[in-house]
Amino acid sequence: MILHRFQRNRGTVQRPARLALLALMLAGSFTAQASVVITGTRVVYPANQKEVTVRFENKNPKPALVQVWLDSGNEDATPEEARVPFLATPPIFRMEPGRQQVLRLSYTGEPLPTNQESLFWLNMLEVPPKVQASEQENQLQLAFRTRIKVFFRPQDLPLEPSQAAGKLRWALVHDAQGRALEVTNPTPYHLSFDSVELLTAGQRHAKQSGQAAAENMVNPHASNRFVLPGLTAAPAADAQVEFQTIDDYGARHLHKVRLAP
Repeated sequence: MILHRFQRNRGTVQRPARLALLALMLAGSFTAQASVVITGTRVVYPANQKEVTVRFENKNPKPALVQVWLDSGNEDATPEEARVPFLATPPIFRMEPGRQQVLRLSYTGEPLPTNQESLFWLNMLEVPPKVQASEQENQLQLAFRTRIKVFFRPQDLPLEPSQAAGKLRWALVHDAQGRALEVTNPTPYHLSFDSVELLTAGQRHAKQSGQAAAENMVNPHASNRFVLPGLTAAPAADAQVEFQTIDDYGARHLHKVRLAP
């Protein structure tokens, strides 16, 4: 079941429902902040593990009710609709103030590719406690949803994850929205980007902002494009691509490569 109606979230950003934001304009100011946080920005599930654990912490002075589920990429899928080869235990739990909760993810064994990673998404929906009668004036209840990546990683892949960024190939292409950087990933890993910029003639041209977490990455053995809104002329011959990747632990790594001719 769904505990509360929610506004879907992009990546790990936590935001309240659109209706509540509209009510904010009408009812006065208040502070909205999710109280339950997930330890880490992504989950890596080694295929040889029976289960992996994810930790949650309630940083609010009030209790919270939490529901978790996984999906395979459709962020509109409800827990009843999502079909994934994992079990999340417990799927619903109450968190007391300042306490932690361990979630266990277990792979149920349905066939998945053995030559590359598979990507799933872990959803956390946090519902705050009911507002007491004495606190109801100018109070809004908000449900927060957080969504992070889960990488199912087979054993014996041909290179280490840390080597994958160095294998990427970058080229400048024409897109329907203008000039764009196209990245091709020949590796078995998903690569997530924190930033992508083209350096040419002493100027920086950053990729289009506002993209969802699923768009700020390149899948295994696939390509992706990043539109450069500020680039109006052909780049210089010595143009370079500067990009930051995010590793298994959420750390950023800076890379700089020559743009392919």
